[in-house]
Amino acid sequence: MSSPRERPHDHNDHHSHDHHDHSGHAYGHHHTHNPAPAAGQHRAFALAVALNVVIVVAQTVYGVLAHSTALLADAGHNLSDVLGLLLAWGAAWLATRAPSARFTFGLGSSSILASLANAALLLVACGAILAEAVGRLLHPASVAGFDVFVVATLGILVNGFSAWLFMRGRADDLNIRGAFLHMAADAAVSAAVAVSGLVILATGWTRVDPLMSIAVVCVIVYGTWGLLRESVRLALAAVPQGVDIERIRVFLAEQQGVTDVHDLHVWALSTTGTALTAHLVMPAGHPGDAALDAIVTSLGERFRMTHVTLQVDLGTSAHRCSLDGATQIHR
Repeated sequence: MSSPRERPHDHNDHHSHDHHDHSGHAYGHHHTHNPAPAAGQHRAFALAVALNVVIVVAQTVYGVLAHSTALLADAGHNLSDVLGLLLAWGAAWLATRAPSARFTFGLGSSSILASLANAALLLVACGAILAEAVGRLLHPASVAGFDVFVVATLGILVNGFSAWLFMRGRADDLNIRGAFLHMAADAAVSAAVAVSGLVILATGWTRVDPLMSIAVVCVIVYGTWGLLRESVRLALAAVPQGVDIERIRVFLAEQQGVTDVHDLHVWALSTTGTALTAHLVMPAGHPGDAALDAIVTSLGERFRMTHVTLQVDLGTSAHRCSLDGATQIHR
């Protein structure tokens, strides 16, 4: 077997270990671990959590005083986001922990669980918001439009700034993307609540407040669905979005000395790291560490694989993956 060389997050030293299996075929181990999140990312989480706690308190107090379900709905959503940010922050920290004898891949997969929990948390919050909004539609109450507008405007500023803090990392990390989507959706939701406050001031029509709450739910569900779907897929060890496994298969098959590729598996180790295992049939024998290292490097550069294990087979016996039967049924 051969897999990537290890690059600890604080330096670029390399080390490898060569062994021989019981049949005499040489194989080696090399590992790549994801770099630790930048210190600025942890500061972003701390600042976003603090700001959102402040806005939750303000929206709750004024939502009760102003009898605004839209404001209370936004407060409930922001509270779920505080919990979601804490989950994402904890997962980002756990992802920096080194592998151990029990957790040989490290704890990077906690970021996948955090993304899944975040999506589920948002959907639960949506159910509570919807129930309250329907109740207020059936039993309207007076709403202080000006208070709603002022507090919602504060929410726009806080959530917009929080979203900006996570903008840079959202493209490459599903965990950070979840935090960004929460903050961006909150900014949009606060804007909708502010509009409802203006409408109430201008017309006195209080039903716009619960109607806006229902619109809030639609926005949240729409923005959360993609996060939930991708989180579930990663939790089930699916090929990560944006990875073309057939292109990888073709690339491996085109390598010098390779006559067949089988047992190819790709899955997410975390929201930023992807693992690959494959058997390469090479009748001429092991091509040497340098050749395999070159393949591993190319897999990292071209397909963003961060942990690769390649086994060299001579093709003198049948190698059948235990998953082949299930793969054939559901392919």
